[in-house]
Amino acid sequence: MERKSVAWALVATSLPMFMVAVDNLVVTNALAVIAEDLDTDQAGLQWVMSGYILVFAGLLLAGAALGDRIGRRRVFVWGIALFTVASAACALADTSATLIAARALQGIGAAAILPVSLTLAVQAAGTERRALAVGVWGGVNGLGIAVGPLVGGLVTEGLDWHWIFWINVPVGVLALPLALWVLRESRGAPRPLDVLGTVLITGAVISAVWGIVQFEAGGLPVLLGGLVVATALLAVFRYWQQRAPAPLVPPHLYRVRAFMLSNVLALAMYFGVFGSVFFLAQFLQNTMGYSPFEAGLRTLPWTAAPMVAVPVASALVGRVGGGILQAVGCLLQAGALLWLGLTARPGVSYSEMSAAMALAGIGMGLVFAANPSTVIGSVAEHEHNVASGVNNTLREFGGALGIAVLTAVYVNSGLRSAVLTGAAVVFAGAFAGFAIDRGKPGPGSAPGPSPLRSAPSDLPEPSRPG
Repeated sequence: MERKSVAWALVATSLPMFMVAVDNLVVTNALAVIAEDLDTDQAGLQWVMSGYILVFAGLLLAGAALGDRIGRRRVFVWGIALFTVASAACALADTSATLIAARALQGIGAAAILPVSLTLAVQAAGTERRALAVGVWGGVNGLGIAVGPLVGGLVTEGLDWHWIFWINVPVGVLALPLALWVLRESRGAPRPLDVLGTVLITGAVISAVWGIVQFEAGGLPVLLGGLVVATALLAVFRYWQQRAPAPLVPPHLYRVRAFMLSNVLALAMYFGVFGSVFFLAQFLQNTMGYSPFEAGLRTLPWTAAPMVAVPVASALVGRVGGGILQAVGCLLQAGALLWLGLTARPGVSYSEMSAAMALAGIGMGLVFAANPSTVIGSVAEHEHNVASGVNNTLREFGGALGIAVLTAVYVNSGLRSAVLTGAAVVFAGAFAGFAIDRGKPGPGSAPGPSPLRSAPSDLPEPSRPG
C-alpha cells in the first residue's frame, strides 16, 4: 500500500514537471510555421523561446522561497493552474507580442512548479527511496526537454501549431486534483521572500541573454552592454545576499563543495544539450530534408537512451558517487557532440549520426539522475527547496545561454563550430564532477548513511481532500 502511494506521489509531481520541461523546446520545430502565421521576424521567434526560458529561470529561486514560506503543495497547485491558463492563452494568441506575453506567463507558472516538485517527490518517497524519487524526477525532466522537439513536430505537422499549447490544458486539468489528493503539504524554515534579490537575479539573467540574442542585429556594443549590465546586477546581488535578512541562497551553501560544483556542471551540461538539440532539429529538417515529425523520430536514439540510463545511474549513485557519474555523463555527452560536429555535413547519412545520438542520450541520463541527487544530498532536509531552486535556475540559465551563444556562433561560423563549442563547454563541466568528494557531507548535513536531517519546520501537514 505504501509503495502504491509513493508511486502515485511520483506521478503527481512528475506529470506537471514533464509538461513544464516539454515546453522548453516544444516550439523548436514549429518556428517556421509560427513566423508565417503571425508575420514575425527572427528576433520575434527568438523571444517566443527565450521569453519562456528567461522568466522561468529568473523566478525559480522565488518559487522555491515562496514554497518554503506558504506551503510547497499550495505553490505547486497554483503553478499548475497558472501554467494551464497561460497555455490556453498561447494557443489563442493571434500576434507575436501576445504569444510572447503568454509564454512569459507560462514561465511564471513553471517557476512555481519545478523547484517544489523535487522537494515534494523526495518527501513522499522518504529517505529509503530518495534515490529512486530523484532518479525518476531527473529522468522525467530530461525526457521532457529531449522530446519537446518531437512533440512539437508531430503536433505541428499533424494538427496545427496552436495545439502545441492546447495539449497542456487537459494535462493541467488532470494534474490539479491529483496533486491535491496525493501530495501532503509541507513548509521549509519560515523566512520572508527576498524581493530585491529576486529582481536582481532575474534582471541579470535577462540582460545577459538579451545581449547575446541581439548581437546579430545590434553588434558588439549591444552584446557588451548586456553582459556589463548582467555582471553589475550579479555583483549587486552578491553584495545584497551577504546583507539581506533572508537571502534567496543561504550564504553557507556557497561553501558546500558538492552543491556548488554540481551546479556548475549542470550549467555546462544544459548549455550543450539545449544548444545541440536546437541545432540538430534544424539540421535534420533544413539540410537532410526530413519533415518536422520525421526529424523528431530520428532524435529518438538521443531522447530514449535516458530512459535506460537513469534507472541504472540512480542505483549506482550511492555506490560510485554522484560526482563520478556526473563527470562520466559529461564526457559521454561531449564525445557525442564532437562526433556529431565532425560528421554533420551535407550528404551525411542518418546511420552515421545515430550512434552518436545514443551516446549523447546515455550521457544525459547519467547527469539527469546523479546531478539533482548530489545537490539534494549535500544539504540539510529543510534546505531541499532552496537547493532545488538554485539547481534548476542554473540549468535553465545554462540552456538559454547555450541557445543564445551557439546561435551567435552558428550565424558567424557555421554548424560545426557551434556544435564543437557546445562540446567544449560540456567537456569542461566534467572537471567539476571529478572534483566532488565522494560521500563527504555538506556543512548543513548530518553524518552517516544519509546526509540529510529532519527539521521541525519541515514536517508535513496531514493530507486533505483539497
